[in-house]
Amino acid sequence: MTTTLQKWGNSQGIRLPKPLIEALRLKESAEVNLTLEPERNAIVITAVRPERKTRGRHRIEDLVAAMPRKYKAEEFGWGVSGREVW
Repeated sequence: MTTTLQKWGNSQGIRLPKPLIEALRLKESAEVNLTLEPERNAIVITAVRPERKTRGRHRIEDLVAAMPRKYKAEEFGWGVSGREVW
């Protein structure tokens, strides 16, 4: 694929073609990492966090991020319901 370097304000930029975005499974506003490889005269674009599908209504990452910083898990006695030997 070929694209053109274009002036955007005081900077220059390129637009990534739709097939490339789809192949990388990126969405609008996705974070990417740019790496310069001078020996190959290349710029490498890598997705910071690949898009993951959510099975339910919540993602575990979001639930953990919402927990209070000082949260401490405690044991809870559920009682005996069978022939467990502890």
